[in-house]
Amino acid sequence: MIMELMRGGELFNYIIKRDTFSERLAHQIMTPLFDAVFYCHSLGIVHRDLKPENLLLDTNELETATIKISDFGLARFVTQESLATTTCGTPGYVAPEVLSTQSYDHRCDYWSLAVIMFIMLSGSPPFYHQNNFELFEIIKKGKYNFSAPVWTEVSIEAKDLIRRLLRRNPEHRLT
Repeated sequence: MIMELMRGGELFNYIIKRDTFSERLAHQIMTPLFDAVFYCHSLGIVHRDLKPENLLLDTNELETATIKISDFGLARFVTQESLATTTCGTPGYVAPEVLSTQSYDHRCDYWSLAVIMFIMLSGSPPFYHQNNFELFEIIKKGKYNFSAPVWTEVSIEAKDLIRRLLRRNPEHRLT
């Protein structure tokens, strides 16, 4: 196994510093993440804990950094015959089906990517409550909005992508 030094640290630190990202920069960061997640899914691997703290950069220059997914501690192989059932992940990023009693598959990771993108573009999460029980109820309802003033600067296409990824029913979620 080869270990890489990720000098840029976590994407989380850049989100805190910047507050919001331009669409261009968010696209530049999210595209390889979608590619990496799609590749994992093609191998039957579901990460189940995608969040900015688990996205590492190889350099301090955000605009030129290569981003890598880390912490596969909650990842597992999922097949049609063997779906996941464990409630796990980080509260603000977890998909509604993970919080329910039903089994779930790789589509939970696309929900998490949408949450990350929402935060990058707006500076705030789509679902929030101090109490985790209340937060989980909000996530299960899937209610969020683009009413903050920052969303007037975000394209219809970007908002549509987020809408298509933050669908409560994973059967209708973009993958």
